[in-house]
Amino acid sequence: MGTQLNSLLNKITALGGALSNSQTYRSELLKQLRCWIPFESACFTTVDPRTLLSTGAITDEDIEAIHDRLFEYEYLHSDNNHFHELANSMEKVATLSGATNGALNISPRYLNVLQPAGFHDEMRAALVADGMCWGYLTIFRQEGQPFFSEEERQVLSTLAPYMAAMLRDRTLPRSPVDGKGHMPEPGLLVLSETLDILTYNASARQWMSLLQDAEGMDAASLPRPLRAVCFRALSESSRDTAYSTGAHTRVRLTDGSYASIRACFLHGPDSLAKLAVTLGPANTADMLPLISDALGLTERENEVISGILRGLSTKELAQSLFISPYTVQDHLKSIFVKTGVNSRRELIWQLHSKYSLSQ
Repeated sequence: MGTQLNSLLNKITALGGALSNSQTYRSELLKQLRCWIPFESACFTTVDPRTLLSTGAITDEDIEAIHDRLFEYEYLHSDNNHFHELANSMEKVATLSGATNGALNISPRYLNVLQPAGFHDEMRAALVADGMCWGYLTIFRQEGQPFFSEEERQVLSTLAPYMAAMLRDRTLPRSPVDGKGHMPEPGLLVLSETLDILTYNASARQWMSLLQDAEGMDAASLPRPLRAVCFRALSESSRDTAYSTGAHTRVRLTDGSYASIRACFLHGPDSLAKLAVTLGPANTADMLPLISDALGLTERENEVISGILRGLSTKELAQSLFISPYTVQDHLKSIFVKTGVNSRRELIWQLHSKYSLSQ
């Protein structure tokens, strides 16, 4: 099995080097993976590493038909193998049959979502590289097919970090070749608790179109990242489930720029629960953490870069961060190595021109 696994790993690594587009890479990777681990359907999602919310997914049609229910059981119900739990556990890959010791009926997700749709076992992977999660992969088998084996789980566990690193590399912001086009003004959507659109402004319609284009969806479909932030907002309004990361995600658009999506639960006298969603261009505060995560910068190095972008001197940085100027210089040296620059001027230029950071 070792020689075969190395062969698959080499194919996946070569695939990552040949394809720059995240969606194309994920589609081709699923084709390769299916030859080694048989499965009926799949959902391959990129996520925001800070909030673990979807930034776009590739799903088979039969999974897309139950996608909202899967979101519901991910955020609003207790069950086995929640993705945020896998991302923070030692084992990043798990099967539903393994988590339930073969008794799938004890899983509400299986009883109420998977089984009615004709599915049986599922295997989930949180794709983590250097401590940060960049995507989720779920593969499904139909009723009548065998459970995923431990050997198959081990195969995916071995591949997952390499897959995560490739997703991370494709997440790093890059300036569009032709420069940024005109970005719509911030948009506002109001949705019901069941994610029916109640009202919106003109800019929201424009942002919706950009998000749909990014995922190759039709105009009638609610973008998956938008659905994810809504379900997170609903979960935060519940006493049973709470997340500290917030209902926020950043999504790469087809031109290379990024959109920021936030959702919150609205309280008021109206008995109909509502969600407010804001959509707009990602700003420096949105993008700097994403760039830092992709480059492997520490939180302190991120703070130093924020100070540099504000024009602070070494002395001023030291005072604002309560560290010595020598420590600031040490952080700067580390930042320069990780970003491949030799000076503050080069760093600022790279952040603005290469990584598309807003001025």
